[in-house]
Amino acid sequence: MMTFSMILIALVAIEHVYILWMEMFAWTTRGKATFKSLPPHLFEPTKGLAANQGLYNGFLAAGLFWSLGISDPEWSKNVALFF
Repeated sequence: MMTFSMILIALVAIEHVYILWMEMFAWTTRGKATFKSLPPHLFEPTKGLAANQGLYNGFLAAGLFWSLGISDPEWSKNVALFF
């Protein structure tokens, strides 16, 4: 796989890790500052929903990082496209 595409995949994976952190651990603090269109009183009741979304983003990040470690270029591309 080309180096430029690997850099982009890594950047997207890092972005998913950031989203994981925000949704799982900082939903009621940083989430309020990020999602200003959502009324502030809804952050506490939706904490569980946000954590589930964060877990999903963690799986996406893990899959993208995994694709970077595959030595076969064809399989690496296929795994990256899947995630």
